[in-house]
Order: sequence, then structure tokens, then C-alpha cells
Amino acid sequence: MMIISVANQKGGVGKTTTALNLAFVYSQTRKVLLVDMDAQGNATTGLGVTKNDLKVTTYDVLINDASAREAAIMVRNNLYLIPANLDLAGAEVELVNVLSRETRLKVALEPLKEEFDMIIIDTPPSLGLLTVNALVSSDWVLVPIQCEFFALEGVGQLLKTVNLVKKYLNTNLDVLGFLLTMYDRRTRLSQEVEAELRAYFREKVFKTVIPRSTRVAEAPSYGQSIMEYDKRSPAAKAYNDLVEEIEERVQKQAR
Repeated sequence: MMIISVANQKGGVGKTTTALNLAFVYSQTRKVLLVDMDAQGNATTGLGVTKNDLKVTTYDVLINDASAREAAIMVRNNLYLIPANLDLAGAEVELVNVLSRETRLKVALEPLKEEFDMIIIDTPPSLGLLTVNALVSSDWVLVPIQCEFFALEGVGQLLKTVNLVKKYLNTNLDVLGFLLTMYDRRTRLSQEVEAELRAYFREKVFKTVIPRSTRVAEAPSYGQSIMEYDKRSPAAKAYNDLVEEIEERVQKQAR
């Protein structure tokens, strides 16, 4: 049983795309739960779920003590989703005065650990209480980094938050790796960002990179993963390769 948070406080770096596609790939061989912790609900709509029809969401799990099992809906064979909508936007404020506010998600997910083989959490573009809840619940954090000029901006603050959570709230948490997204081999900028990232974080950077692709951007508008939308695309192959690399890292760590 493994719980992975996909996190980076910067928006537009490919968090939701990565969380959604990882969940789909893993669901081909395991029973997977994807938790949408972003009020924008992009992971929810990206799997074809209409946000207006939701009865129980992540907000209800965190604030109203709804059970995570009640909130989880099956969206594909072996793939379940705890959806989110704009209600979650108020959770950051409401959680401030809640007892054990940093562990609300962890406690809610505990009963599901025997039912699911993997839980993947899509986090919001912030380092607030929603992201902290995700990190406290997780074994690993995967950090997508877009190949752009300010790629490393804010990564230090994210790692500081991860280390604080590890020290005080979740000693099992560790960085699974940094994932280069929206990579364009034709541009010098992508190559420079990759070189800088690999020089600084070394083996923590995944060998797999996610290429820039209009097909990846189009897929969520059809409520599909890239594997469903265009399984022969380079991005689909990249996400399959990423899962293999994740498995190698986790097994190596276990030894």
C-alpha cells in the first residue's frame, strides 16, 4: 500500500495531469484511489465527472466528517475518485479552528488502506493546510517541475515544508523524485533547466521526462487520460515509463 502526493505550490506545472495519468496507469494492475484536493476540481473533471452533480466531496470529508468511502466514486475499472469542487476553497479557512487540522485527511483515509493498493493525491497550488494534509497522509511526494525560466523558484520552500512535515507530523514522508514536465527537446531552455535540475538534485530527478504535447492538454477536455485519448503518443509512453521508474525507486528504497 503506497500513498503519493503530487505537489508543487506553483500552478500550471502538470500536477493534475501527472496525478490523473499515474492513477490511470496504475489502475491497469492495481486498485487505485485518486483524491482531488484542489478546489478547481481539475482532476475531477479530467476523469469525466460533472462537479455540479456531486453529493459528497473532499470538502465533506475534511470538514463535515463524511467517510472517505462514502465520497469515493468509481470512474473506471479499478480506479476510484474522491472528487472536489469549489466548496473546497473555504476549507483552508475553516480548518484553522478544527482540532487536529493537519491530520484530517490521514484519519479519513486510514480505513481505505486495506481496500486500495495505491492512493494518489492531487494537491492545490499552495503550501496551505490542504497540501499539508496531503503530505501528512503520504509516504511519498512527487514534484512536477515545468521546463521554464523560473522552474526552480519556490522548490526550496516546498522542500522546507516537506522537511517540517517529516520532522513533526509524518516521519515516513520522503521525496520520491522531481519530474520534468512540458519538456521540449528542440529548445535550449528545456535542456538548460534539465541540466540545472540534474546537477542540483542528481538522482532524485526522474530519468523519464514528460514531453510538451497538445494531446495531453486536449485529453482532460474529453474526460480522459492520455492513455485513453491517444495511447500511442509520446506522453502516454512517458507516463508508462514513469510508473516503471517509480516502482524501481520504491523497491530500491525498501531494500
